[in-house]
Amino acid sequence: MKQSTFYYLLRRGVIGGGGSASGFTGLLDTYSGAAAAYSLRQLSSTYSGNAIKVRRASDNAEQDIAFANNELDTATLETFASGTDAFVTTWYDQSGNGVNATQTTAASQPQIVSSGSTISKNGKPTLDFDSSSSQDFDVSISINTTAYSNFIVEASDDAPNTSTQMMYGVSTSVFYTRLRSLDLESRVSSSPIINLDDDFDYTTSQQYLISIINGASQGAHYIDGTIGNKSPNDTSTSGGINESSLNLGSSNGAFYFNGKIQEMVFYFNDESSNRTGIETNINDFYSIY
Repeated sequence: MKQSTFYYLLRRGVIGGGGSASGFTGLLDTYSGAAAAYSLRQLSSTYSGNAIKVRRASDNAEQDIAFANNELDTATLETFASGTDAFVTTWYDQSGNGVNATQTTAASQPQIVSSGSTISKNGKPTLDFDSSSSQDFDVSISINTTAYSNFIVEASDDAPNTSTQMMYGVSTSVFYTRLRSLDLESRVSSSPIINLDDDFDYTTSQQYLISIINGASQGAHYIDGTIGNKSPNDTSTSGGINESSLNLGSSNGAFYFNGKIQEMVFYFNDESSNRTGIETNINDFYSIY
């Protein structure tokens, strides 16, 4: 049975809670230990919170949106939007660590509904980041690690080799992931843990699964399950980082992503042995490659 069919057969969730149905097994049930996890699908059977909080453009009213059948409850979202646009003020962390991603400035909130319809990518809801509006999230999270891994479902609306395709970062020491972005090395004082400033073969606005695996001494990036093969800087020597804040959708709150993000899962450890399993779980749901 296809996973999409499986989800359809599950009973509808309860508004205001996670909406998990009996027998559901999420990504984090199988691959536990995430430091933070943001998605528009439910990632854990034990998560009982909401997916996102949104702001309606017509009157700036806000409302939490939960899951239905373990996916974002778009029916409730569109009813609330009532024919107007809606923007995400909070992307809730499903890891159990409570590190929600927030944005209090209206102009900097990523969009999720346009004229009453949920924005989607490859048939699934997505957040839409507009770099011209400096849209990103702030996360208060303790980061003190050398090894880390993260998995991102994204699509850049920029052309290759022009600007940022994917990034996140902290406020001082650079801790970012990107695919051929602006030359940040010349603009910051510290070196990144892993350098992904590659010329990368990709198609504008196409959905990709980006995996970053950083071990104790070296890291690598994977695109749709295949290790990056362009040079230089496909792998790099890792370094430690000790920070208390993180930006999602920008590097240091200065260089901004332009495109769509559906899922971001962070582990502050080396998930090399679980990489293919995590990628399979993600790809089974999103049908990326």
